[in-house]
Amino acid sequence: MIQKSAPLLFLAPMEGVGDRPFRKTLASIGGFDWACTEFIRVSTTPHIPSLLKHYEPDDTAPILQAAQIMGSIPEFMAEMAVGLAAKGAPRIDLNCGCPSNTVTGKGAGSSLLKTPELLHKIAKSMVDAVSVPVTAKLRAGFSDTSLFRENLLAAEEAGIAFLTLHPRTKEDGYGPPARWDLIREAKQLLKIPVIGNGDILNVGDLLRMIEHTGCDGVMIGRGAVANPWIFQEIRAHFRGEEYRRPTGAIGQYLKMFLSHCPEEMQSKTKINKLKQLMSFMMKESEHRKTILCRTYTDEKEICELATYLAESP
Repeated sequence: MIQKSAPLLFLAPMEGVGDRPFRKTLASIGGFDWACTEFIRVSTTPHIPSLLKHYEPDDTAPILQAAQIMGSIPEFMAEMAVGLAAKGAPRIDLNCGCPSNTVTGKGAGSSLLKTPELLHKIAKSMVDAVSVPVTAKLRAGFSDTSLFRENLLAAEEAGIAFLTLHPRTKEDGYGPPARWDLIREAKQLLKIPVIGNGDILNVGDLLRMIEHTGCDGVMIGRGAVANPWIFQEIRAHFRGEEYRRPTGAIGQYLKMFLSHCPEEMQSKTKINKLKQLMSFMMKESEHRKTILCRTYTDEKEICELATYLAESP
């Protein structure tokens, strides 16, 4: 299969990493078609108006930003979907993949993969409640893939617009390699588009996933944290060009991130967030330990050191 144009590109929702400052900063670099919020948890006793405050549709403008929600009560999930659509969400995504024990212990996230019937009921309640597209992001299963096909069909039959698959189980976490063969199986089984997700760290990985799976689009998460310019590199490839990162790009990126952090955010929190970003960006660097283990007086200090070390020959 020859891919002549770039596929649809998605920035993955990532709890704890893909927060508002991160999404805004990535949007300033651009190159992707869709962003998505971190999951908004709809508890068994939700106050929907308060939860809606977590979503601002224009955060990543002009890049579209979907809202992802997570919960286990169909009625509340439908009510939340209605509120998000009224607020301007262009798409609402159902989280069926979060592996956190604090989430799955309450019957949400990847716990839904234990019961395809409940997954279907929740997705259908959302689809029936709103006119904007409803989508779902799934893992391959909970402890195994025995209900893989059932979960895929349950989501499709609920009327979702497309499905994103991260081909690891809940028990896998992020350890073993993503099973791209399962994305291919999903693509062959379903009539709706399938978005592939997992282990895309560079242009070559994306090309191999498309070739191997035939997926309709690609979602990138940790690969975009490690390399915020990955989407631009992909776009350049399909234009037949080589992407050249602007001079001083890392320093500009970190400063942009800080500018999007709330003014009331404590300096210590900003430092920790910068350390988190640099732990991904400098994973293979000899300077990684130097940046992460040092004590800083303020966020500007770590920003300057990280910029110097990251851009040193």
